[in-house]
Amino acid sequence: MNPILENHRQVIEENIMRFVPETDPAYAMIGEAMRYSLESGGKRVRPVLTLEFCRILGGDVTEALPFAAAVEFIHTYSLIHDDLPCMDNDDFRRGKPSSHKKFGEANALLAGDALLTHAFSCLVQARLDTAGIASAVRTLSDFAGVNGMIGGQVVDLDGEGKNLSLDELFLMDKLKTAALIECACSLGCIAAGRADMIPKACDFAENLGIAFQIVDDVLDYLEGESNSDLVAEKSTYVSLLGLDGAKEKAQNYTEAALKALDALGADTSVLREFALSLLMRTS
Repeated sequence: MNPILENHRQVIEENIMRFVPETDPAYAMIGEAMRYSLESGGKRVRPVLTLEFCRILGGDVTEALPFAAAVEFIHTYSLIHDDLPCMDNDDFRRGKPSSHKKFGEANALLAGDALLTHAFSCLVQARLDTAGIASAVRTLSDFAGVNGMIGGQVVDLDGEGKNLSLDELFLMDKLKTAALIECACSLGCIAAGRADMIPKACDFAENLGIAFQIVDDVLDYLEGESNSDLVAEKSTYVSLLGLDGAKEKAQNYTEAALKALDALGADTSVLREFALSLLMRTS
């Protein structure tokens, strides 16, 4: 990973747990469950993007940490809920037992709810004026809500056992995957006091998010794992386009993301390297 991005990731790892609220001993298990999922690894793609957009637009990345924590809380809650028996019914997440296998289904549900709720508490800890905080709250709620990530999950569930068209698959991934990446980049703009750059950031983020999901589909196919998507017979870019077609589509979306960076008027070399690394990743 690029040294700047690795530093962002390290700062996130060192600070994210301080945003988890202290809990009374009577219900301390929920705090433990929140931390368990937050500590389960992952690339921290979304919070890293929040910090990097803040940096390249002239902001102080340490001031963007509450926003970075908020978007990671939302992402983590979504993974906890995705793994539940009523959703994808996955027993493992990143090589560890899923939250509901570790703490029970009800407690996993509550841990996800708590992360969702406290994401907004993170936002208001940022040292911005009232208008900036309000903009961040609106941004997070829009991208994580029914017209964003939640809507994508609904499309995903509805598509189980069906042959989705390419347009339907794109809509699902635009909402379920790309929306939160758009949110992360937008929050970085707000933290830097450059909300005017949000449309340009979202152009980059949407294309990056779709490319990210296509690569996931390719890796799942190549690994040949008996994962939940295959079991549920969900449509993927590989099933619709073939392996070579999916790889080409991922390349096209990555190139569109790189082109979108030209409009930012800043040094985007780190973001370019990051986008290409996501395209070429093997896990």
